[in-house]
Amino acid sequence: MELIGEIEDIIYKNDVNSYTIASLYSDSTDTIIVGYLPFVNKGDNVKLTGKFVNHPEYGEQFKVETFEKIMPESLDSLERYLANGSIKGIGPATAKKIVKKFREATIEIIKNEPEELTKIKGITKEKAEEISISFIENFELWQIVKYLEKFGITPASANTIYKKLGLNTIDKIEEDPYILCDLSLKVDFAQIDKMALSIGVEKSNLRRIGIGIKHALNLASINGHSCVLEGNLIIYVSKLLGIQEDDVVYGLKDLKSKEEIVVETREEIEDKDGRKNLSITNWIYLADYYAIEKNIANKIIGLEQYENIKQIKRLESKIEKVSNIKLSEKQKEAVEIINDNNVAIITGGPGTGKTTIIKTIIDLYKEEGKKVVLCAPTGRAAKRMTEATGEESKTLHRLLEIGKFADEKPDPEMEVTPIDGDVVIIDEVSMVDMFLMNFVLKGIFKGTKLILVGDTDQLPSVGPGSVLKDMIDSKRIPYITLNKIFRQAAKSKIIVNSHKVNDGIDFFEEDKQSQATIDDFIFLPEQNQIKVQEMILNMYSKDTQIITPTKKGELGTKALNKLLQEKYNPYEHYKSEKKFGESVFREGDKVMQTKNNYDIAWVRDLERGIGIFNGEMGQILQIDNQEGKIKIKFDDDKIAIYEVADLEQIEHSYAITVHKSQGSEFNEVIFPILNASTMLLTRNVLYTGMTRAKNKLIMIGSQKVIKYMINNAITKKRNTGLKYKLEMIGE
Repeated sequence: MELIGEIEDIIYKNDVNSYTIASLYSDSTDTIIVGYLPFVNKGDNVKLTGKFVNHPEYGEQFKVETFEKIMPESLDSLERYLANGSIKGIGPATAKKIVKKFREATIEIIKNEPEELTKIKGITKEKAEEISISFIENFELWQIVKYLEKFGITPASANTIYKKLGLNTIDKIEEDPYILCDLSLKVDFAQIDKMALSIGVEKSNLRRIGIGIKHALNLASINGHSCVLEGNLIIYVSKLLGIQEDDVVYGLKDLKSKEEIVVETREEIEDKDGRKNLSITNWIYLADYYAIEKNIANKIIGLEQYENIKQIKRLESKIEKVSNIKLSEKQKEAVEIINDNNVAIITGGPGTGKTTIIKTIIDLYKEEGKKVVLCAPTGRAAKRMTEATGEESKTLHRLLEIGKFADEKPDPEMEVTPIDGDVVIIDEVSMVDMFLMNFVLKGIFKGTKLILVGDTDQLPSVGPGSVLKDMIDSKRIPYITLNKIFRQAAKSKIIVNSHKVNDGIDFFEEDKQSQATIDDFIFLPEQNQIKVQEMILNMYSKDTQIITPTKKGELGTKALNKLLQEKYNPYEHYKSEKKFGESVFREGDKVMQTKNNYDIAWVRDLERGIGIFNGEMGQILQIDNQEGKIKIKFDDDKIAIYEVADLEQIEHSYAITVHKSQGSEFNEVIFPILNASTMLLTRNVLYTGMTRAKNKLIMIGSQKVIKYMINNAITKKRNTGLKYKLEMIGE
């Protein structure tokens, strides 16, 4: 429905995204309106489209979906608009004089005949020009939101677009609609393309083809790829744009000449059935992605080939001196590899002794008077590292003091804080994408030892690249794989069965032969999803983490979070809550941050900092609806204050997906597994979910589906070029 009226008061406005709570005077009544309202000020006349909703605390409100500003219809409202401070050079007194003098002709005079304003005492020719320019600028802002609506662009994004394009935004978009794609916004390419064609852009226009190619490469990066095979890209873009393949080839040449893409020609020897053939392929990169891969390869090889100035002499005797634990031969070999090289990779599953190696390295180098820096890609992984070693560990973002950047595509030229340490140990490296690894290597001095620790059988990074796997496969970086389960770990059914899954062995059939003595693993067969829900609700406790492969369906995170909140943190009159979208956030709720936010300030005792990152979990302590503030305490004891609009970055975390659980460890895990999308029913999803449990794992569901996952070892290969670049350096 529509509402037309005057903004009587701005109650709250988020300066970053323009989320607004305001009072609207319409048809002799006041209405509270909420929504994204960029460019709207007190005194503005607006036409709103949206619907009335009921807030549990504040009652009826009008939720704005889109809006447009309209010219004030009465002289009184026109005077209030001119006096609201949005037009330079006009205050309340001047507004009164202007409207009294020019009445219904006021707008026409200000826009087209500003020299007439000099007839009013106190308005010089220069001031009249300033008033006119400011009015016209504001008038354009009125049009932007409505204009962008036809491109499927929300009012929240309209503000960002205007900040980037400035005056004459609409003219610039009319001239080149594809400029919206260049702004790195989450825009709908198909809708923008449709609009461009409707205003006369030719299908074979080079600009259109270039944007289509870059759109396809961006889509590929969302799926983890850093590059695309030239032939596949040509076919895809040809179908996407409805043009000939030759036209796409011309588009590629044009982008290459502008240095917006890079074509990498790879000559590789393929071994098929014992026959070795030379394979020549062309891979297409966005220029930034190519530069990042090249930089990673050059930096990592440069680091490794630098003089080994941190090498410990008489290593074996020193290991005996500092280590309370007798190392296995494989662990000793790992320590030697670290000592003999500037860069080393240690991989292995749970219970194979990675933590013992890390502790030994810390003790060895501290004994030598060297500084060891511990870090991990996520807050939970860093906290886990601290608990395991007794030494402080930081997130990579915090260590490098990475500033704000767009999540999708950070600026590779961004500066980072150099890492002050003799030895840098990074855990959970399988989660590190190409962007983050690029920043890490920018922050490490030559001569520093870099130790990368991870498990290549877990899920790959969310962002593009396959950094750890490519480094290992290149055989240019010294590495060791730990594959022996230690005696203490072998007592755990969680660890034993996780390794069986990773080896493709059906642990149900092997269970009777298991040597495990700790009954920390339980499987409960159940085919009915509603019954599985009931079992989860009955077994859940505050120390339990539900991990599920999917977001959707009866056993997805959305449904389970709603049920768990209703049972374990229900509505109580003394608990404040806040409805946001389809979710109700309540004091006491378990929540997770779902994207990197570089602006949110936090405190921890006397320590202060900025930034809460994707995957960090905590609990809502307080909701202050009057101030529009939400206080959240995270698992590492950081306390942050969120604005209402920031709730779009928060979701409930009674149940989380396997992907979101990576890098974390929980005392007790309930892991429901029944039918889901076949893309999610894979061995590495099952393995990753199982290895999140520390003391107890309860799996509920279908034996048949679990067996299918054990046998489904097909992982989606990521198209990357880091392995190739590492192999080529020095060749």
